[in-house]
Amino acid sequence: MAYENNDKRSDSIYSKRVRAGKRRTYFFDVRATRGNDYFLTITESRKRFSGEGYDRHKIFLYKEDFNKFIKGLNEAVDHVKTELMPDFDFDAFNHEDAPSSGDEDGGSSSFNASPEIKSEANSDVDTNSGNGAGDEVDKW
Repeated sequence: MAYENNDKRSDSIYSKRVRAGKRRTYFFDVRATRGNDYFLTITESRKRFSGEGYDRHKIFLYKEDFNKFIKGLNEAVDHVKTELMPDFDFDAFNHEDAPSSGDEDGGSSSFNASPEIKSEANSDVDTNSGNGAGDEVDKW
């Protein structure tokens, strides 16, 4: 017997879309469990080269792992920036329309757990929540 809730997706409480080039978009969605606990889903959506549909990869990140995840991500990014590519200008990829308040340096190597998510390689950051009607991106 199939469970009725298997066909239902939990609704996002908060959603952040990060466009990274012409074919790739990341979605950071905060969702709630039945017990009013929260978790984060990170979805990479890539448009297929054939032009038909999208490939999607999803990570579920639970609150007890937030700090470990951020620490590991920061360490990996810092290693690339300082050890592997110290002369590379990562700020050249910041194409945001205007810096947000307090973000005058154009970005940071640290992953920020606040709603203002930063990514060094993003060509376009969309801070609007919602269904993205009219956009060609499909996260599901």
